[in-house]
Amino acid sequence: MLRARESRDEGERALVRRLARARKAPRDLVERCRMVELSWGAARVPAIAAELGCSEKAVRRWLHRFNRLGLEGLENLPGGGRRRRITEAERSRIVGLVRLTPPGRLEVRPSNEMWAADESGPSEWTLDALAAAARDLGIQVGRSQVRRILLAEGVRWRRTRSWTRSRDVDFEGKGRGSSGSIPARPRARRSSAPTSSAR
Repeated sequence: MLRARESRDEGERALVRRLARARKAPRDLVERCRMVELSWGAARVPAIAAELGCSEKAVRRWLHRFNRLGLEGLENLPGGGRRRRITEAERSRIVGLVRLTPPGRLEVRPSNEMWAADESGPSEWTLDALAAAARDLGIQVGRSQVRRILLAEGVRWRRTRSWTRSRDVDFEGKGRGSSGSIPARPRARRSSAPTSSAR
């Protein structure tokens, strides 16, 4: 009786479950993660095939590949096209970086002192800063690829700034804004005296 092996750690289990429900991940990968998830829930191969509308042979093939290679075994084998340089696990680590506090961001300690984990580090996540942080983790990725990954996952990598409000209690606004319409300038009056023409 074939079943998916237990997850190696909680991170792998969470990633499989997230991909099984992902809307923007490749459809075939979502289906294969769903196979693993159903198998973890004690469903047998015929029940998984019926649930997903595929053949039992396909379910067995992907469960065997997951048991042998893990999550990377669920990805398509490289064909004639360009091979994917970043695995799904690496993509998830890049997305996870956005949830972390940038190392250069100043935070107030309980003693009311300002502190940053790395004062020379970025205070806000930018594409360049995320790409550098990913390379520090051993993921070879460029700025444009980080942008594509975050857009595909619907992740914002920058905080929105409000220029009209402040947390400072002593802050005072500038008062009324300018009028929505600008009054028309008065036209110069033309002289009504008749001009005499030279004869």
